[in-house]
Amino acid sequence: MTRRVVITGAGTINPLGHSVDQTMQAMKDGQCGIGPLDIRDVDRLSIQIGGQVKNYDEQAHFNRQQIALYDRFTQFTLLAAREALSQSGLTFNGALADNAGVILGTSGGGLNTQDENYRVVYEEGKNRVHPFIVPKLMNSAAVSQVSMEWNLRGPSFTVATACASSNHAMGQAFNMVRSGMATVMVTGGSESMLCFGGIKAWEGLRVMSKDACRPFSATRNGMVQGEGAGIFVFEDYEHAKARGAQILCEVAGFAMSSDASDIVMPSKQGAARAIAGALRDAKLDRDEVGYINAHGTGTAANDKTECAAVADVFGAHADKLMISSTKSMHGHLIGGTGAVELLACIMALRDGVIAPTIGYEEPDPECALDVVPNVARDAVVDVALSNAFAFGGLNAVIALRKV
Repeated sequence: MTRRVVITGAGTINPLGHSVDQTMQAMKDGQCGIGPLDIRDVDRLSIQIGGQVKNYDEQAHFNRQQIALYDRFTQFTLLAAREALSQSGLTFNGALADNAGVILGTSGGGLNTQDENYRVVYEEGKNRVHPFIVPKLMNSAAVSQVSMEWNLRGPSFTVATACASSNHAMGQAFNMVRSGMATVMVTGGSESMLCFGGIKAWEGLRVMSKDACRPFSATRNGMVQGEGAGIFVFEDYEHAKARGAQILCEVAGFAMSSDASDIVMPSKQGAARAIAGALRDAKLDRDEVGYINAHGTGTAANDKTECAAVADVFGAHADKLMISSTKSMHGHLIGGTGAVELLACIMALRDGVIAPTIGYEEPDPECALDVVPNVARDAVVDVALSNAFAFGGLNAVIALRKV
């Protein structure tokens, strides 16, 4: 039996806010969370801006022993999970604990820990590091810590597909619940790559902007990195209804595709297959979709390819769609980006507010869609899509429906 899947909890910490309410308000206001980086050796970087989580004090949330064991990306995950699971009202013991798990996405994992310890060993010449460095930096660290804190004894693992990691993770969680393999899944993603080594590596790709992220604008000149986490509770609809849970929206469908063509250049055909596949999986007509949260990185290649894929799939309806990129506000959270962007889809469905694409200066004929420029918009939306198209041509699209 195929089960319906709903979202009963959401949590986040990201450059726009330390909670879902703060983040959604910032999206409604069109605030920009991108600014000068406050990291070690920033003067040695040519890229000195990013979407950094500001006013963050790890000691306010974790004790000394926990800090020694939690990389920044794990800390963000746990804080977002606390908010999501608190909202859900769930506690896990007995059969429910056995039928609840965690699937999260990340690309860099404990990159801050790697960066710090490479510096200690190679620059400072020390011959010993902390005994917990491996469990602190491993990509699965956040999944393990979430499972232990909330007694989640079901299917649990980490997905790493670069910029599509969160969407792939949430898609797997959706399929787990829909198939009956789990009753509840905690899912989403997190990332914290805003350290010297992380930025220096990305500089080599020459896809980074030095001043702002301007998706779909003719004046765009690259992406901007961000950090943070978005965590959700995916739950069997009948289970949620029986316990009187607040339902944020329904996860209606999911699809994946591979470009199988180039390690960095996106493919219109690959993106289109993923979008069309999500509609088929959700049994939705293309005319039912009102909003798409775009991958929208602000690079010349990505934006025009994504717009072309949307036009191919939706035909004449593409002109009636609203499509925006919240990366213009919070930056590109790489493996965590799809999770934070899912909040914009929930906001569209639940609150009837479409997050804008800020920084939009000049139309691009190759991005001739309604990109909701600069100012949020009130609109009734019943179906929304969240796109994620990663380096290596790894695509994942989630379809959401109002309940």
